[in-house]
Amino acid sequence: MEKVILSERIPIKLWLNDIEEGALEQAKNLANLPFAFKHIALMPDCHQGYGMPIGGVLATKGVIIPNAVGVDIGCGMCAVKTSLNTIDFVKLKEIINEIRKVIPLGFKHQKIKQNVNLLPSLDKIHEEGIVHREFENAREQVGTLGGGNHFIEIQKGSDNHIWIMIHSGSRNIGYKVADYYNKLAISLNNKWHSPVPTKYNLAFLPLDSQEAKCYIKEMQYCIDFALCNRTLMMNNIIEIFHEIFPGKSFSTEPMINIAHNYARAEIHYNTNVIVHRKGATSAKKGEIGIIPGSQGTKSYIVKGKGNKESFCSCSHGAGRLMGRKQAQKHLDLKKEIKFLNEQNIIHSIKSKKDLDEAPSAYKNINNVIRNQKDLVDIVIKLTPLAVIKG
Repeated sequence: MEKVILSERIPIKLWLNDIEEGALEQAKNLANLPFAFKHIALMPDCHQGYGMPIGGVLATKGVIIPNAVGVDIGCGMCAVKTSLNTIDFVKLKEIINEIRKVIPLGFKHQKIKQNVNLLPSLDKIHEEGIVHREFENAREQVGTLGGGNHFIEIQKGSDNHIWIMIHSGSRNIGYKVADYYNKLAISLNNKWHSPVPTKYNLAFLPLDSQEAKCYIKEMQYCIDFALCNRTLMMNNIIEIFHEIFPGKSFSTEPMINIAHNYARAEIHYNTNVIVHRKGATSAKKGEIGIIPGSQGTKSYIVKGKGNKESFCSCSHGAGRLMGRKQAQKHLDLKKEIKFLNEQNIIHSIKSKKDLDEAPSAYKNINNVIRNQKDLVDIVIKLTPLAVIKG
């Protein structure tokens, strides 16, 4: 259940017991925006971001804020349930090795440009926009994982089935669109003498402006691109499974997909608003979602409860407990590797530089799930068997 802070222009509702000072300061900035609607919602995985806290949900009237969506537009999760009930270590290792051959990781791109039909159509996009400019580069990035906290994971479900899960986003095209429109919003806000302090890093675009209309179309393109990116990776992984489990012994159910960095027109409290979810997931009543844990901890398939107090949202993951450099500096490499090895997980922690994605760098997923019992119901628990990080 949420806690409420009433010190700002509108309330801040929190689904977590403790929040770092920087994230709270950012939430207060959101709450004092003149166009922020009703209240600010902070999910249980909330932590400091750039401008807006990760795990934050902001509804606005009449404006859209590029930086309240962020640079990885459309970043999200997909998951597929397979017909397999078990998988031995040898085959698991073989699958991981084949995935590494087929899917470019980190900063790597495709060696050849992918078919244009694998990307969203450009029909609705202005030819002078960022998407058109970046389209040919995007053909080399569709079907690639990226770095940071993006991952591919093979899991065993509480439903006694093997699952495949992917976390990835819109790659460089999303960054370029986000960066361009945020800078444009900053320039226009300065020109208009905006009441929003520059230090908030929350420059806005009025919905009736041409700039906002262009941003919304290009943002949606990036959301669609991120889905195409995840879909291509998932299809390639499923093909690998088919090769290792030939014949009719392997099949999959339809892919679950959900984004967690976007803005969308919705109706809340009988009012038309733009809901910005930055590291937060839609959890409408009955909606199936995905909440991943950290490397080496459980992930969850969930069903939304449609809680209006969170603008029908839930967390997008466990949430960071430490910054990347902090984790690399302070975590014990041997201890993190031992934890993963004891669970017989094929993992991606090899050296100090990998500690930014170690389990201890993230919040306890059990607490995160517990704090949002009024937002989602657990459908399936997923235990990691093998993890590939960007």
